[in-house]
Amino acid sequence: MAFVLDSSIALARLLPDEHNAAATAVCDRMVHEAGLVPLLWFAETGNVLASAVRRGRLRKAHALRIAEALLKMPVQADFDAREHALTDTLKLALRLDITTYDATYLELALRHGLPVATLDKGLRKACAKLKLSVLPEKL
Repeated sequence: MAFVLDSSIALARLLPDEHNAAATAVCDRMVHEAGLVPLLWFAETGNVLASAVRRGRLRKAHALRIAEALLKMPVQADFDAREHALTDTLKLALRLDITTYDATYLELALRHGLPVATLDKGLRKACAKLKLSVLPEKL
């Protein structure tokens, strides 16, 4: 595994109105290295696509094509979250005053000693507090 992949990177790579060169560069690394994702990642990316359809940003057919592309991304899901969600993850969320959703990515990165690939400013700020590396290094 190269990094913990946040949904913001994957979606910026695939959503036409959010295309981002930095996200593309991170995703290009996944040709040789898989990204590690919490199981939450699948529901989170699906929710963003559903919201984009509801708001008229995407048509349903396009959202479903993006979902197919997401399923083809070289990611490895973490199945050990059950052991950490109500302990380490919750403690991080409370300590940093963030959502448990964001803390899930942080806990996974801490547990595996990996950087977090994200465009989310709040998550990047939390990474800085924990001295976790982030990708891309600069936005």
